[in-house]
Amino acid sequence: MRLDRLLAQATGLSRKQAGIEIRKQRVTLDGEVVRDPGLRVPPDAAVRWRDEPVALAGPVYLMLNKPTGLVCARRDPIHATVLDLLPPDLAARVHIVGRLDRDTTGLLLLTDDGDWSHAVTSPRRGCAKAYVAELAEPLVAEAEACFAEGIVLRGEKRPTRPARLERLDDRRARVILHEGRYHQVRRMFAALGNRVLRLHRESVGGVVLDPELAPGRWRALSNEEIARLADCRARAEGEV
Repeated sequence: MRLDRLLAQATGLSRKQAGIEIRKQRVTLDGEVVRDPGLRVPPDAAVRWRDEPVALAGPVYLMLNKPTGLVCARRDPIHATVLDLLPPDLAARVHIVGRLDRDTTGLLLLTDDGDWSHAVTSPRRGCAKAYVAELAEPLVAEAEACFAEGIVLRGEKRPTRPARLERLDDRRARVILHEGRYHQVRRMFAALGNRVLRLHRESVGGVVLDPELAPGRWRALSNEEIARLADCRARAEGEV
């Protein structure tokens, strides 16, 4: 990690302020004064600022209520991204754990812990994800059975893994998946001759989007939520 980024994240300084402090020779690396804000800091290096030890806080784990219109990417030439909702230094630190398309809203996870991220997203884990879909047409009578049996999506040969569809009303349904193919929920309904108008992710691995989080807002995950997601498995059918 660059020295100015480490100093900013560890102290609350802006990147610009951190650079000024470094150039004013107020930062040492393994006892030696350094003046290059772009210097790469080894993981085991001892950094001090104004003679006080500097260390990054522990890993970051966040939930964010994604609004529509934002893309899940670090940067995009056309659209704003979900990382634009975070303070710049925090946005530079974290990555997105499992993406949502631009028109899908709801629970999004972010972290700087690669092992934890892999535990949540690995296909072998089969982490359950729950969505609510609003549809253009009434659900067909056999919709539940089709989702439970698996559906061959357009352009693919292998059917989807068994999924649960819970009919909320004629044009609304909750879908629980244990995989994450490209635009999967939308494509599954398309295979049944329907179209998704709105799609909202409620939960991942049994961790539910905080109802107090307005669209575009975020908070840190609790220790229980972090542990639950780290141990994510395909849970009993019907668990959200």
